[in-house]
Amino acid sequence: MSHITIREIQPQDNQQIEAVIRDCFHEFKIPLEGTAYSDKETPQMFESYQNDNDVYYVIDDDGMILGGGGVKPLKDFESDVCEIQKMYFSPKVRGKGYGKLMFDKCMQSAKDLGFKTVYLESAPQLKAAIHIYESYGFKHLDGPLGNTGHFSCGVWMMKEL
Repeated sequence: MSHITIREIQPQDNQQIEAVIRDCFHEFKIPLEGTAYSDKETPQMFESYQNDNDVYYVIDDDGMILGGGGVKPLKDFESDVCEIQKMYFSPKVRGKGYGKLMFDKCMQSAKDLGFKTVYLESAPQLKAAIHIYESYGFKHLDGPLGNTGHFSCGVWMMKEL
């Protein structure tokens, strides 16, 4: 029987979380350019979340990484605004409550890190994720904030903590 945990990313998780992230883009037919797919940090997620004001979590099923999500300051924006980033899940854990657990963990981390506002970007294809964000009280914005480089994301949302 498997033992699934949500924990902070470790160096040996990089390849597996990169594969989970990239597989979602193909599965949902999300553009590859102007999204997390083409970010330079996607192949080096552990190294990309080693500052005092960011954190990245993975879903670990006995050494198999099945998803992840993180919190980081919103690039080139007010210092009290963070972004929930790179939250993607393998089909093996979807629909089982792990997305909600991960989202709860990221929201709590945003508070713990002292952020006042949470921002996120998504693709319209990710309807289930957008529904979760709306259920948490995130409001849709007319355009992007900060400088994420994700010009292909068509959904922008924000919530005050």
